[in-house]
Amino acid sequence: MAQFELVMPQMGEGLIEATITKWLKKEGEKVGEDEALVEVATDKVDTEIPSPVEGIFIKKLFAEGDVVPIGNIIGIIDTGGESSSPKATTASVPAVAEAPSVEKPPQPIVKTEIPEQELASGTRFYSPLVKSIARQENISMKDLAAIPGTGKDDRVTKEDILKWLKNKKPDGSAIPQMKPSIVTTGEDQIIEMDRIRQLIASHMVKSWETSPHVNSFVEADMTNIVNWRNKYKEAFEKREKIKLTITPILIEAIAKAVRDVPLVNVSIDGTKIIMHKNINIGMAVALPNNNLIVPVIKNGDQKSLQGIVRDVTDLADRARQSKLVLDEISGGTISLTNLGSFGLLMGTPIINQPQTAIVAVGVIRKRAVVIETPGGDAIAVRHMMILSLTHDHRVIDGVLAGQFLERLVFYLEKFDINQSV
Repeated sequence: MAQFELVMPQMGEGLIEATITKWLKKEGEKVGEDEALVEVATDKVDTEIPSPVEGIFIKKLFAEGDVVPIGNIIGIIDTGGESSSPKATTASVPAVAEAPSVEKPPQPIVKTEIPEQELASGTRFYSPLVKSIARQENISMKDLAAIPGTGKDDRVTKEDILKWLKNKKPDGSAIPQMKPSIVTTGEDQIIEMDRIRQLIASHMVKSWETSPHVNSFVEADMTNIVNWRNKYKEAFEKREKIKLTITPILIEAIAKAVRDVPLVNVSIDGTKIIMHKNINIGMAVALPNNNLIVPVIKNGDQKSLQGIVRDVTDLADRARQSKLVLDEISGGTISLTNLGSFGLLMGTPIINQPQTAIVAVGVIRKRAVVIETPGGDAIAVRHMMILSLTHDHRVIDGVLAGQFLERLVFYLEKFDINQSV
């Protein structure tokens, strides 16, 4: 019989694994071509993987709740006919980035058998070489998960696992790592992190360990923008049935500033700097469950303000309803987080890898400031806002960050108040 091997597809930029949340077909059931077969989830989005062929679903290789590395076979479909070996295929989920490469290890003699699925479970990815060493040395999944990783994305390298083995006590147990104890009382409430919060936490820790974060600050006079928005917001909402917020204006200004200073629109691949042609701006959206998601405004420099307003409203609304698709939360090259919407004066966000910069804006507040007038300096009440750029110091130094923020403030303060929307 001919068989197809269903492979976990690339689920988004920078992602190396996904969680199987629900199998939609049982073993032995018929599945049609392009019919949804399994639901999977990442820290960015939940989605369905369709069957690329018609046939009988005969084998699932992972259970619900298992975390599967990208590229692993997750199920087998019998398509009928004759075939000497199964044929692998990936599902028709849009590929955004290439799957991460893994080392090709020599074939070692395995002294102790540890199930392959046990080594593939958890929230970390292990290369075949590391898994082979773990089997040879009879390292449990619990011990493997506790080994500090120094590789990309906190991965455990060959050197890490060998160092761990060297530091084991004579009786074979690992030397315990010092970590603070947590004392709880009967009055404390213990809340288990949900899957999304665990993945976000891991992503944030890895980002902090990957990039040397530096924060640069400026202040912008938003008076013209505030007055312009107040002038048009009621008529715009009545006509378009959507609110006119400050966020689209910020995104438009960021896109223009990136066009002037393109070296902030980059990613790092080893010792290579990838300068992105497209300006795709991610915007952090708070979800009802207190988690975050970052939908992306694609090609922001090529859209009108009205077009950005529609995109922002649509993406934010569907994000809160969990209706985004993969393409809408991947491919970002720089991000924006609007802390002012929560009344915060300013903040220093963590970079959304593999990007190298994120803009944060605080609340707009009336304040007495000194302004220049034809008659000389004067004190006036203006609407002021603090902005920050958190940037990866490996590629974006203070000069470059200053150039970008200067252009960003320029576009905000020189906003065309005569335009209509």
